[in-house]
Formats: sequence, C-alpha cells, structure tokens
Amino acid sequence: MVNVSAAARRLRVDWPACKANGVCAVVVPELVRLDEWGYPLLPVQPVPDALTPNAERAVTSCPTQALRLVEVVESPVSRRERRRHDDD
Repeated sequence: MVNVSAAARRLRVDWPACKANGVCAVVVPELVRLDEWGYPLLPVQPVPDALTPNAERAVTSCPTQALRLVEVVESPVSRRERRRHDDD
C-alpha cells in the first residue's frame, strides 16, 4: 500500500503557462509522463509521501512555473464512500 498523508496533494498543470519543456518528467518520472508533444500526463491520485520531495522539486524546477502541488479536496460523496468501507 502507498502511504499518502492526511493533507494529500496532487500535481496540477497551468495549461496556458506550460510550454512542454519536460523538466517535470525528468525530475519526477515516477509521477509524470510526457505525451507525444512533450506535455505532462499527471496521475489522478495524490502524490505518495515518499515522492513529495521530488514533486516539490519538479514544481520549483519548472521553467514556466506551470506546475503546482495542490491540496486534494475530497468531495462529501468520497468521504461517505470511504466511511462505508471503513465500517465493513
């Protein structure tokens, strides 16, 4: 199981700012792949705790500042589903 902290974060791209430099994929290849034009393909799931330092480095290394780490906001439906599974 991958450990993700309570304050989970995920990578997001500011698409108008992204110029497909690919630095993010070099810094954290475990999380970022590039499409055929060099734009990042990011996972939907939160960044695992073990990869957070590399994800932060990718954010600060982006030459156009197009990459961000944002808090995952869980919807009420997701919380309800998780509670239902926890009760099992």
